[in-house]
Order: sequence, then structure tokens, then C-alpha cells
Amino acid sequence: MAQADWSPKSWRTKPVKQVPDYPDQAKLEATEATLAGFPPLVFAGETERLKKRLGEVAQGRAFLLQGGDCAESFKEFSANNIRDTFKAFLQMAVVLTFGASVPVVKVGRMAGQFAKPRSAPTETQDGVELPSYRGDIINAIGFDAESRIPDPARMERAYHQSAATLNLLRAFSRGGLADLQRVHKWNLDFVANSNQGLMFEDMAARIDEALRFMAACGVTGETVPQLEETEFYTSHEALLLWYEEALTREDTTLDNAGKFYDTSAHMIWIGDRTRQLDGAHVEFFRGIENPIGLKAGPSTDPDDLIRLIDTLNPEDEPGRLTLIARMGSDKVRDMLPPLVERVKREGRTVVWSCDPMHGNTIKAASGYKTRPFERILGEVRGFFDVHQDLGTYAGGVHFEMTGQDVTECTGGAAAMITDEGLSDRYHTHCDPRLNATQALELAFLIAGELKEQRRAPVKVLAAQ
Repeated sequence: MAQADWSPKSWRTKPVKQVPDYPDQAKLEATEATLAGFPPLVFAGETERLKKRLGEVAQGRAFLLQGGDCAESFKEFSANNIRDTFKAFLQMAVVLTFGASVPVVKVGRMAGQFAKPRSAPTETQDGVELPSYRGDIINAIGFDAESRIPDPARMERAYHQSAATLNLLRAFSRGGLADLQRVHKWNLDFVANSNQGLMFEDMAARIDEALRFMAACGVTGETVPQLEETEFYTSHEALLLWYEEALTREDTTLDNAGKFYDTSAHMIWIGDRTRQLDGAHVEFFRGIENPIGLKAGPSTDPDDLIRLIDTLNPEDEPGRLTLIARMGSDKVRDMLPPLVERVKREGRTVVWSCDPMHGNTIKAASGYKTRPFERILGEVRGFFDVHQDLGTYAGGVHFEMTGQDVTECTGGAAAMITDEGLSDRYHTHCDPRLNATQALELAFLIAGELKEQRRAPVKVLAAQ
């Protein structure tokens, strides 16, 4: 993938957005050198396996489930939080797999999702203006001058927290928690008595029955390891390019010799604010071998999108590029079709995924930033409808969620969170997240949409 005119450092010759201005350059350079000597967090073989799985999604034979924290924090880092989010993720995945009979590729916004783009470089409170909080990897959330100074040393702490998170996720996915025979244990306590929790328990009982039948036929976890473990991958928005460059490695194995991989995560993506064709982020991404994502918002021009696709995936490699649409529930039916039609007409191979979160953020009357659940569902429905109308494949969903019982997004059939109730357990460091009950409700909706989509088979790459 890497061209002769590309190197992990070549992004530095391009204009860069959404990165901090570090006041201590010597400390920044020392931190980069330290990170460059650390072991990789993920490995080339893992990223290539994910790319293969996403290639199946691009061909309409699997579904991408991507989600997790808006912004991971140093303060809320704990084994329990990681476990509960992983369990909520497993619940969603099994609902999709069992309910829609489709393999699910599981990619968490975990073990690296620390940096956040901001709409303005500063924020003002009570007449005091300070630099914006950009995520724990850059500065601190406290509203005082010292907290908001960008500190390169935070990158080292983010690396170590990511390594610990990955270690636990690997243990959970391969050490027994993901065993289908434990499907009932995935139902979190605060979810269990909701309608969605009861629906999940009913589905779990049917899975138990199917497993007993399979065991009677000689099919068990001992003969089919997939029944006892799962593949789980990590991803994040790669905003902080000093960090990403420092963790980029040239592979030396026979299969991938001479190729460069960003070992900070299996998959990374470019945000809607940093997708400039001549910008630093596109320059960095074009040379690495990881599967990558590209956010596409209402301002995305079809011609520009094709140019970006050809820059980021010039060989049209299946699974290399996921286009993550984030339009808003009121715009998705008008703004998404021109992009899908153009990509289809040009015959490009991509995964289409829906981010129903970022285009549906509002400020509630109570003053809290929130996302109405009905708008989130509305964008998901619109996303599926557009692809059904155009004969293309709605291949995934990308959302912000947590396994904790938070009150950050209003609505939901079971949660019924009101504007007044947002203050009860509003814990996010940046944007509002779905709690596990709302995430499970979303999974049942998507399973229904997938069933409808699979009843009317589509020719994924058909040209107009």
C-alpha cells in the first residue's frame, strides 16, 4: 500500500487540523522516541484478519458492529467498566447473529479512543476562556489553565491504559466470558427486568436449546472453538498523529514484508473534520495497511468522496475502507443517496456503515448535551431504507455506548430518560452515550432491518 513518496513522517509536510499546539517541543520529541520503542499494541496478522472479515461485509455476507466509549478517560478506567461494556457488546452481537442469521464482525471503540475533535479551539465558562478539552491523551477536563495545557506525557499513559484494556479484552474474548453457554450471564443487572432484557432472555433460552441439540449431534466447544470464544477488534479515531506515527511499524514477516501498520489499533478512522484530501490525516492513512474508516457527513461532496476513496484505497481492496455515514435523522434520506449512488456507479468496493450518533446531538432544555433515542433510531431506519431503495448493502452501524447505567441519551422504550433525568447519571467526558438497555433496543431494531434486507437479496457491487 505504501507508495514511494510516503513515509510514516510524510504527514508532517501537510496542513494538519484538530491537533494541539504543544508548548514543550523537547518533551514532545522525547515522548515520541519513548513510544517508538514500546512494543506494538496489535499485530499485522490481526489487522489483516480484520480486513478479511470486513471484505465479507463489503460483499454483503456479514455485518459490522462497531461501538464503545465516546472518549475513554483515565479516571473511569476499571476492569468492571471494560467487562460491562464487553458484555453489552456481546448481547448486541448475539441478537444480530441469532435474530438475523448473519455473521457479526465486532470492533470496539476501546483501547485507544482518547482524542476528540472539537468544534472550537476554546470554550468559555462564566466569562473565562480556556483551550478546549481534547481528550485525556492531550489535556485534562478540569476547567483551569493548568489542566488545559497539552501534555505529551499523557500519550504514554494512554498507551499503557490501552495495553491493559487490550489484555483484558483478549482474556474475555478467549477465556470463557464469550462462551455461548454463558449467554444468560451477558444480561446486565439493570437491563434484565426491562422489555429488552426479557426479550434477550427468551432468545438466550432458544440458544440454549439449539446448543443442547448440537451437543447431542457431537458439536461442542471442544470440536468448534467458535462456540466458546469470539474475535474482538479495537479501533479509534486517529487524531493525534504524533502518537499514531510513533506506533507505526514496518512489518518484517514474509507475508507482509515492507508494509507499514499502525499498531495502536486494528482499525482507525478519519473524522468528518479531518478528511481534507490534501491534509495530514489523509496523507498518513494512505500509506498504512490497516483497515480504515472515513466519516462522511452532510457536507461530503460525491466527487470529493471518490477522490478520497481512490487515494485511500487505490487498489480497491475489499475490507480496506469503511465509509461511516453520519448525516442526522432529518438529512439521511436526502444527503446519503447521492453518495451511495456515486460510489455504486463508479464500482468502488466499500463497507457502508451508519453512525446515528453524531448528527443527532442537541442541547436539552436542562442544559445537558444529549441525543434523543428516537432520532438515533430514525437515522438507522433511514440508512437501511436508502440502501434498500438503491440496491446496495447496509453493512454496519457505528455508535457510542457503555455498559454502565448512564442517563445521557433521552428516550428509549425501557429507559425512558427525560430531559430532567439527564442529571441523574450523566458521566461522559465528551458526548452522550447509549446505555446498555438502549443499545440492546437498537440491536433488536437492526436485527429486524437486516431480516428485511436479506429477504430481498441485493447485488452489492452492481453498477448503474
